[in-house]
Amino acid sequence: MSHANASSPASLTQPVLFIPHGAGPCFFMDWSPADTWDDMAEFLRGVAATLPARPKAIVMVSAHWRTPGFSVTAGAEPGLVYDYYGFPQHTYQIDYPASGETALAERMAALIAHAGLDASLDAARGFDHGMFIPLKVMFPEADIPVVQLSLREDLDPAAHLAVGEALAALRAEGVLIIGSGMSFHNMRGYGDARFTAPSQAFDDWLTAAVEAGPEQRGAALREWASAPFAHDCHPAGHEEHLIPLMVAAGAAGRDQGRKVYSQQVMKTQLSAYRFG
Repeated sequence: MSHANASSPASLTQPVLFIPHGAGPCFFMDWSPADTWDDMAEFLRGVAATLPARPKAIVMVSAHWRTPGFSVTAGAEPGLVYDYYGFPQHTYQIDYPASGETALAERMAALIAHAGLDASLDAARGFDHGMFIPLKVMFPEADIPVVQLSLREDLDPAAHLAVGEALAALRAEGVLIIGSGMSFHNMRGYGDARFTAPSQAFDDWLTAAVEAGPEQRGAALREWASAPFAHDCHPAGHEEHLIPLMVAAGAAGRDQGRKVYSQQVMKTQLSAYRFG
């Protein structure tokens, strides 16, 4: 990636990402076939080299934290929440000692409230696996402060686009905003060839929506449930793995979106997107 004007503020503005975080602690355990998650891990490992500068902080929007209103982790040293089940014992010893950043959390809550959305601070909440599993691959040193933003319980796409818009200004301050989820997430569908074609059709629609102009993008994502095979890929009421993309798209402003990774995993199509 070229950065010919690296001294200008615009060139140091961080992009926004929507990434797949895999299945539980999949990158840190044996799987069958053994290479199932290798390409996804390689994509995640390569992200840091594509950024205009080392992030000053990361805002992570995880599919695995839902609250009645938007909430922000505010602890200085959050612990980890091992919110996956039935995996090998060693995966519950995974460590990711990234610090929080209370000042950033307070600023985020203020920006969200200024946009007319409910926001609260949670000093007790730890980092869930939607944060620490992919970040351990992307930034293994765990030396960049991280603040997590919850999803709102109702999973309303318009509200999540709006909360992303509220936080967009942080990008110019060196903050990397990441939506962590999965572009396909139907537990019944993984490994089932009957879901291959529907997941590909939905992925095609989603990519066209992300890569459209800002107004068309927002309009399409607000109505994502009308996309082909939408609820085959994200069952109604359980679309939390898609909604972090809405936050990312909202934070993108007028920046173009594009697909930066795509692969068939366990017979379903999975993709990642970048804005800016």
